[in-house]
Amino acid sequence: MKAFGQNLWPLIAAGIALAACSQPAELSRLQYTPSGVVSNREAAPPRYSVLHSFGALPDGNAPGAGVTDRSGGIFYGTTTFGGAYSCGGYTCGTVFSLMADGTEKVLHSFGNGSDGANPQADLIDVGKTLYGTTSSGSYGYGAVFSVSTNGDERVIHTFGQGTDGRNPAAGLIEVQGTLYGTTQFGGAHNRGTVFSITPSGAERVLHSFGKGSDGSQPLARLIYVAGSFYGTTSKGGLYTCDRETCGTVFSVAANGAETVLHSFGHGTDGSNPGAGLVNVSGTLYGTTAGGGTLARGTVFGVTTAGKERVLHSFGKETDGGDPIAELIDVGGALYGTTAGGGAHAGGTIFSITTGGAERVLHSFGKGLDGSEPLARLSYKRGSLVGTTKHGGAFDHGTVFSLTPPQH
Repeated sequence: MKAFGQNLWPLIAAGIALAACSQPAELSRLQYTPSGVVSNREAAPPRYSVLHSFGALPDGNAPGAGVTDRSGGIFYGTTTFGGAYSCGGYTCGTVFSLMADGTEKVLHSFGNGSDGANPQADLIDVGKTLYGTTSSGSYGYGAVFSVSTNGDERVIHTFGQGTDGRNPAAGLIEVQGTLYGTTQFGGAHNRGTVFSITPSGAERVLHSFGKGSDGSQPLARLIYVAGSFYGTTSKGGLYTCDRETCGTVFSVAANGAETVLHSFGHGTDGSNPGAGLVNVSGTLYGTTAGGGTLARGTVFGVTTAGKERVLHSFGKETDGGDPIAELIDVGGALYGTTAGGGAHAGGTIFSITTGGAERVLHSFGKGLDGSEPLARLSYKRGSLVGTTKHGGAFDHGTVFSLTPPQH
């Protein structure tokens, strides 16, 4: 199998073609306990349930992002497609809310004018307002938007102006009242940017990727550690993997000075990260979509000084493969998803220690439990909550919950 990383962009771009299919008008809430063999050797499997199946018109479909929890037990998220409006032959996506009991509501359908289209990123809650990005719409280049929990949406910046960035795939972070993010294209070299934007819409480019052996095409959100921003680029760097550059880990200072901490593709260290990083006690952990000893991706750790090590290489037996989601830290244990692999080839939920001990908690693709999880998980009241792009009652994706075993 070819390295998954070379196909990373076609999988998550806003222009992905979805096969048209009939969509029943009724939603269903499913409870599902996996019966397939998993590699964690628990006496009883973790408790897994589908909270919502996307796809009944005019519901959203194909979520590429995770969900954001707010007080009161309500989750908020986006779907890349679906909703009430059409954009270039495909539906334009939605913002939705989801109650703990599985009750879902579309708060906003994109594509009504210049409000953006096809969001791929999760939302961030700042001052009781949700902020996010769309990868297209608003004249084709994407937007930063705000939306209230009542569904009132406002575009605060439209990309594509001069050497501004274009087509953000990543969500935003907030640092001292300012929002920061990445775009996968645009900038001075058309290889993507790191940008800042105020809630009122004042935007500036901090760094343009693509000069020399710099990274290019960042797909993931940033993290902020001790005064600097850290992230990954899906391409660029010093090394080539299957005719494409292999990606980087980088830092950007508040003044825009950028440093490449690690270039992927040197040996079996992984390639083409599509996910951002998580900081655990001063070490940054992430995933690569390709590379590793079996060419199905890795979990890696890297220090802020640039020393990298591979914790786990995916692709062995019923292990997962092709991770493009960010990890989360729950009490020192890392949790994540793989888009492929597992016992039923629909992807997995896994846990891994910082020492590299990995186990599969759930294998997707059997029955109606969903398949191809692309986004980072959330953790609330002892359960992991996430989304799948496909599967469920209508094969248009799900929101799921999994209660992991205690460590």
